[in-house]
Amino acid sequence: MPVNSEFPIVHLVSEPVNPLKTIYIACRTCYSADYPFNIWEKDADKQAMLDLVGKVLKSGHHSTIEHCQYTFTISGISRACTHQLVRHRHVSFSQKSQRYVVEKGQFEYITPSTVKSVGLQGDYAELMDKINEFYDKMIQKGIPAEDARFVLPNAATSSLVASLNLRELIHIANLRLCVNAQHEIRKLVGKMSALVIEKEPWLEEYLVPKCDRNNYCDEIKSCGRYQQKVL
Repeated sequence: MPVNSEFPIVHLVSEPVNPLKTIYIACRTCYSADYPFNIWEKDADKQAMLDLVGKVLKSGHHSTIEHCQYTFTISGISRACTHQLVRHRHVSFSQKSQRYVVEKGQFEYITPSTVKSVGLQGDYAELMDKINEFYDKMIQKGIPAEDARFVLPNAATSSLVASLNLRELIHIANLRLCVNAQHEIRKLVGKMSALVIEKEPWLEEYLVPKCDRNNYCDEIKSCGRYQQKVL
């Protein structure tokens, strides 16, 4: 089947209004006798807001960024990748159901670059075709989709809507942008992060691999970009 080079397809469909000021008033409220809405109503210099928010986040008070919620639509991502993604906490998912959606024609699937690099792309495609043929045969025999799906591989693509707050997005970026993360989820989280940074450039320093924030590597296997911390 044709390879869609745009996979995964990611769109940011919902975002907070003025997230910087939202986080700023959350920070200020913790240390002010004034009402939060009064703080919101007052004009605040952008650099002053950035300085305070940066100081608070560096001190570890990350609850203040939980007030900012983002919603993404994601398509053309393998079931292998969604199994990794749904392990993250504090994220709401609505995913295409293989119980109720019957695959018509050749189902979409992801081919890892490693399969191509060793020359097995043809064999891989042939296997997917055979799986698809048997899946179709099961459906035609009256087997419900919820049972026919048992033969669908992790390579089969899925679609989902994912909503999460900024704290969790930063956490996911810190883990999944690391070179030790699998290539597909790295690409996915990279696209999610880029969409948010496009709207809020000040978040670029936070939506990075954790080593860029820590200035050391705490992974068991290091890529060598930073000195490895002995745990």
